[in-house]
Amino acid sequence: MHDEEKKDSKCATAVSIAGRIAGMGLAVAAAALMAAASQCTVYAAYGARPRTVSYGDFPPFVYLVIATAMAAFLEAIAIFLVVWKKGKSKKAAALMPLLGAAVPALLYSATGAAFAKSADLSYCSAYGQRVSVCAGSAAGGGGSNFCSQVHIAVYLALAAAVVVSVAEVVRALGGSAALGGSDSDCSSSDSDHGCHHKH
Repeated sequence: MHDEEKKDSKCATAVSIAGRIAGMGLAVAAAALMAAASQCTVYAAYGARPRTVSYGDFPPFVYLVIATAMAAFLEAIAIFLVVWKKGKSKKAAALMPLLGAAVPALLYSATGAAFAKSADLSYCSAYGQRVSVCAGSAAGGGGSNFCSQVHIAVYLALAAAVVVSVAEVVRALGGSAALGGSDSDCSSSDSDHGCHHKH
């Protein structure tokens, strides 16, 4: 029974590591794709000067780039602690729960902010009118590419958040199973030896 629980714990750890690696890759892809969303020239229909926009013109997108990059870095630390440190050192035991909470928090908050902004990609022109970045007539074809990159980056960040969350749940379940098995072994051994103390 103990061997089966140990095997399940190893499988949970392997699945968790794979999920963390996938989440880190998705976070890096989201950051890179969002950072590449730039040089979109918008032409207003009422004679305003063309304006070149990039992700840097929208604070939620800047936050997404920073948050996903930080999340990828923290996931790399978590993977190092699990693979090389085996998660058994005191530092690893203290850091893993913090990393497990910080990474999804960064990804979900950045995704939520970016989703809200991506629903209405526009800016205020010098004439006081709102100009849509994604409108085909205004963007001259470039805006559609810009908006597509933004939306894909947001979905990648969301996927990273979900994958990392699942990996953390699997890690927690695997750890609790291993602890449960050790507790049952201790209790059974204590009961076996406890009879000898009675006279």
